[in-house]
Amino acid sequence: MQLVRNHVARLASQSATRAHRLNAVRSLATVAPVASGSHNHKIVVVGSGSAGIALSHQLLRKGNFKKDDIAVIDPAIWHHYQPGWTLVGGGLKDKDDLRRPIHELIEPKLNFYNKNVAAINPKENYLTLGNGDTINYEQLVVAPGVTVDYSSVKGLSEAMANPDSLVGSIYSYDYCDKVSRNIERLEKGAAIFTQPAGVVKCAGAPQKIMWLALDHWRRAGRYKRSPDESAIKVTFATGLPTMFGVPKYSVKLNELREERGVEGLFEHNLVSIDGNTATFDRPAGKEQVKRDFDFLHVAPRNVPPAFIKESGLGNEAGYVDVNQHTLRHAQFKNVWSIGDASSLPTSKTVAAITSQAPVLTNNLLLSLEGKEPSQEYDGYTSCPLLTGEKEVLLAEFKYGGVPKETFSEWFGIDQVEPRRAFYHLKKDFFPWVYNRYHVKGQWGGPKGWI
Repeated sequence: MQLVRNHVARLASQSATRAHRLNAVRSLATVAPVASGSHNHKIVVVGSGSAGIALSHQLLRKGNFKKDDIAVIDPAIWHHYQPGWTLVGGGLKDKDDLRRPIHELIEPKLNFYNKNVAAINPKENYLTLGNGDTINYEQLVVAPGVTVDYSSVKGLSEAMANPDSLVGSIYSYDYCDKVSRNIERLEKGAAIFTQPAGVVKCAGAPQKIMWLALDHWRRAGRYKRSPDESAIKVTFATGLPTMFGVPKYSVKLNELREERGVEGLFEHNLVSIDGNTATFDRPAGKEQVKRDFDFLHVAPRNVPPAFIKESGLGNEAGYVDVNQHTLRHAQFKNVWSIGDASSLPTSKTVAAITSQAPVLTNNLLLSLEGKEPSQEYDGYTSCPLLTGEKEVLLAEFKYGGVPKETFSEWFGIDQVEPRRAFYHLKKDFFPWVYNRYHVKGQWGGPKGWI
């Protein structure tokens, strides 16, 4: 582990050049504007978030493509390192350091449409942009990510927008720093952290911010493990029946919860906020539960873009219906998907994307040659669970909730135990490698550099 610590410290000490000035966005220095009308491309990638940015650049690096053979479509101005929003909420990062103008990340050989997708017609192999342009493709990758559904909790939008309310969420760039301010503001009372029963990006994040808050309140003398002695009483209310979806890590996290005096409300799904009262639904027709709070952190459900389901590419829940191993669409053989908008039955994390992107790159290139997919994704994902006290429980697993631990294989370490070295991986190394290599298609997760 000393080798890991030294390596992380060395990497963390290197400064990465950041360009955040708005004039860099407006200049569009690296990307030529795209004329209107009808356009033809070999590959079209919808989305340039963590999934789309890595996939498009990996394809460009591995394939024999001419300029404009690959097109990328995304209406965003900024590219965000979303895993860092937890660190912002915990007071460990500045949110402005975790975003870059999206135009400066797109390779000049890629044709970039800074527009939204209005509709996809997979039967005719084209899609329509919001400005009416038609984009024809041979192969399509749908990776637009998901969005926060504030409407899933009645009263949440109003509470989030109110700067004086003690309601916040790390699931939004606009509000993640409000969480940090609210943590600092709370002197005493009831603090509730919620997790929905539905889909949410990084299922461990709702409790990561809880452990970071506990850490802050403990250092400030406001939180003690005995509820009778603590000025702040903490509750974790989750719509799920356990602390985490993988049994090995769930057991440990529940032990930490009990040791630290955190109340657990399981199968409690937040449905509304009215003033300082939160209302939770219960399963099997049980009566709703109301709880007063002085601090509330909300993890709203996430939803995929409507155009996926409207196009006939989605499953019943609206996610791109793909084979969980080959990543190819169940019906349309020239359509693919990875990342949060896909139907893959694994956690929606950047770590999952680092393993998905190389598989899809290989299989899509084979498809262009008229061959069948040869690589399979095993469901690998990772969740660096910040547990406070500058330690991280590094959960790594594949389909079926089966642990697949990198450092256990390399060093014989049981990753269920929170460690300081893993904390620096989460806080320092992962943002560094993402900014330097992932966005360029040069990072393969546990397999290292591509």
